Amino acid sequence: MARSISDIERDIARTRRLLAGTLDELAERSKPQRLVEDAKQEATSKLQDPQVQKVLAGIAGAVAVVVLIGSYRARRRNKDLREIRRILAERG
Repeated sequence: MARSISDIERDIARTRRLLAGTLDELAERSKPQRLVEDAKQEATSKLQDPQVQKVLAGIAGAVAVVVLIGSYRARRRNKDLREIRRILAERG
């Protein structure tokens, strides 16, 4: 059964409205400011998660231990170098 011209025109008008709505939504989603805000909101919500906070605290603790060990080793190495210099100065 053939469609009437008015039915076709209504379909075209409806399709144009849907397409315009879709294009408006895509334009809104692609705005850089919105993308930044969405990423910021997502990161903030993840940081509020107690499990994530525990993991970050563990990582911070591990980094602190590594820094302390490195500092200790550097002091010890400097002390050893001073002792070697002192011994060499006494010989020479």
